Amino acid sequence: MNPPAVRPAVVEDATDIARVHIQAWRETYSHLVEPGELDGLSVDRRRDRWAALVAVGEPVVWVATIDGQIVGFASTRVGGDDAPRPRELSGLYVLAAQHGSGAGQRLLEAAIGDSPAFLTVAADNPRARAFYRRNRFELDGHTENHVLVRTPISVVRMVR
Repeated sequence: MNPPAVRPAVVEDATDIARVHIQAWRETYSHLVEPGELDGLSVDRRRDRWAALVAVGEPVVWVATIDGQIVGFASTRVGGDDAPRPRELSGLYVLAAQHGSGAGQRLLEAAIGDSPAFLTVAADNPRARAFYRRNRFELDGHTENHVLVRTPISVVRMVR
């Protein structure tokens, strides 16, 4: 297998980004929601949303490919007025089959480099939290609930 390559997303990537988004959610969050809750996610609906977002350019979206196939993506956006840092890593997902391939690290580097940034992550996502700690993100004490497919989940904020 070739190492992952990372590039800016284009509108034509929307279907593959949507596919990866849904599969990564199923792989990552199934233990946080009721069985079957993630089954109804639609690639078509997510494709349209991703196409619109990529076309506008905010958030900024990057994709990781291995042998020409999209296996992950990262998105960033400008932090709001009360944001702890100027840039938010609003999403970073890599298919479980590609964990350890370097795709996540390359996406993070492309998306934010060494810049100050913040993100939120499910409190019960130890793999992601460890990844972000290795990249110098630290918990800042902010917690809240987000709704994931009708299920409230606890999220924590990390800053660098």
